[in-house]
Amino acid sequence: MSKRDNLAKIAIIGLGFVGLSLTAVLASKGYKTIGIDVDKLKCNKISQGNSTFFEPKLEKMLRDGLKKDLVISNNFSLINDCDYIFVTVGTPQRSNGAIDLSMIKKAVTSIGEIIRHSKNNPIILIKSTVIPGTMQDIILPILEERSNKKAGKDFGLISNPEFLQESSAIKDTIYPHVIVLGGYKTKFMKKMQSFFHKLHPNIPIIITNHQTSEMIKYANNSFLATKISFINQLSSICQNIPGANIDDIATTIGLDPRIGKQFLNAGPGYGGSCLPKDIKALINFSDKAGIKPTLLHAVEKTNENQLEQIIKLIKKIIGKDSGVQISVLGTAFKPDTDDIRDSISVELIKKLLVLKNKSKIIVYDPKAMNNTKKLFEDKIRYAKSISESIKNSKIIILMVNWKEFQGLNNNSFKKSSRVKIIDCRRILADKKFDADYYAIGIGRE
Repeated sequence: MSKRDNLAKIAIIGLGFVGLSLTAVLASKGYKTIGIDVDKLKCNKISQGNSTFFEPKLEKMLRDGLKKDLVISNNFSLINDCDYIFVTVGTPQRSNGAIDLSMIKKAVTSIGEIIRHSKNNPIILIKSTVIPGTMQDIILPILEERSNKKAGKDFGLISNPEFLQESSAIKDTIYPHVIVLGGYKTKFMKKMQSFFHKLHPNIPIIITNHQTSEMIKYANNSFLATKISFINQLSSICQNIPGANIDDIATTIGLDPRIGKQFLNAGPGYGGSCLPKDIKALINFSDKAGIKPTLLHAVEKTNENQLEQIIKLIKKIIGKDSGVQISVLGTAFKPDTDDIRDSISVELIKKLLVLKNKSKIIVYDPKAMNNTKKLFEDKIRYAKSISESIKNSKIIILMVNWKEFQGLNNNSFKKSSRVKIIDCRRILADKKFDADYYAIGIGRE
């Protein structure tokens, strides 16, 4: 990093998953960084080196940054003399699938009003996920009106979508697979191209227009969701073929360079804060544009069916029994996170709670227990360990591939009589059990 880059002042607005990860990484690298969020309590916690969510290596990176030039505040006016302003606020989903732009509108309104009186010519980069046309039709007009300045002349405006995965956000921030810059080819674009080239040497930089940049993010996540639904569809087929193993199939087709091995891990369905939301948003956008997104609808339907297959198996196992205790292992949407947003485990629990046999649900997750309690409160029970969660349970469902769950073996279930194990991730597929074992994606012989 050159001395000139080191003197650049950077603001990140919105300290959620994307914003805090970016803030911590930039600050740890020596950039003069300001992390801004409207939530004062959140800012106080982060200022003490504590993250508001679990993400591997994040707190260490954050604390490294705080030892340098990192400032955390809820005071928007601090962006007045910043050179680069990253906007990373949320765009939550509405009930019809469309995204809610209220937070990003509020953020860019504040930015416009502040830079109105600034002598700087800042570059504003929108990392928030927005549908095509949002930059051109909504964000740009707000900034120009509120600042009384002209984009491309007095300030830069660039779409800069992120591609972070929860549980590897720090690694993905430091070593992205691509940098996308959307906007007009002005002096500001050249400046950002140089900035990212120095920050991420040898990483491809794609320069395109706003609309294409916005669409790239949705195309990326929709394809990943499609890949997951594809392998899950095959998993359901394998379930009905004695001896068929979806993991061997996935490994083999993943060796084909045209396919690739990532996102071919069959399971109970995709979840999290991105894939379900982005698929729905793209469907909503397509419908409004007069396009029938048949494939995207099929991806969603396949994802829903995957959970229904699990519910069907549970009902078959329960039969006419009443008050059966069911243990759900894993409530986060994936391992190494405490995020339960759109978690398939959460959807499973919701469906189990309305079964006519009035099943008793007990759950355990290494990191997501607090978030799970906030959601379900006293409707279910919460275990402090795996052993506590499986004690006296008739059905044990492994939903998330936490490393901790891989240690389960035949001795783990000795105290449970007539236990049935449903392994949605095939975590224990190579082990022998006296109990009835069902592995999703492996046909029983």
